[in-house]
Amino acid sequence: MTETVDQWFMREVLPLETELERFLARHWANHSEVSDLRQEVYSRLYRSAANGLPRNTRALMYSTARHLMIDMVRRKRVVSIDTVMDFESWDVSSEEAGPFETVSARQELTMLQSALETLPRRTREIVYMRRVQGLSQRETARALGVSEPTVERHVSQGVRLLADALASRGIQRGEQKKGRDRGGRRYER
Repeated sequence: MTETVDQWFMREVLPLETELERFLARHWANHSEVSDLRQEVYSRLYRSAANGLPRNTRALMYSTARHLMIDMVRRKRVVSIDTVMDFESWDVSSEEAGPFETVSARQELTMLQSALETLPRRTREIVYMRRVQGLSQRETARALGVSEPTVERHVSQGVRLLADALASRGIQRGEQKKGRDRGGRRYER
């Protein structure tokens, strides 16, 4: 007897719901959209399985979730700095990215690398250690012989400068924020 798509979905996909939600929550900034993303992943998985049941459901689920988030980011034309910096970690399946995704990711990483090179030396070192190498705040502070608040300040300043640099290249970060800095000067981010 051949397994139906409904049977496959209930046996293979639904048990992965918690895992999928954790993945989406970890990689999507707006947590109120996680349940909608999950439903869209389910819909795409179901449609895909109608053409033939996959051999590796988990890999297909992660690949589908990753592609959905990339599609949504492109649609919104908003890329948070965390999304760009964490882009590599989204590849949880063994499937190769398509040519469009590869070129787009390389362009985004090239822009980010160029922006990173414009940061002041110490800020660049700290941002690189924290965000690229994945060191903790404490590990970074110890390695550079500075205090943890100094690391925190440099990361905050670096991320802000990177976001501004990416925005100047046409990549907007989140909603525009208007206000005044400590000196009373107006700003728009």
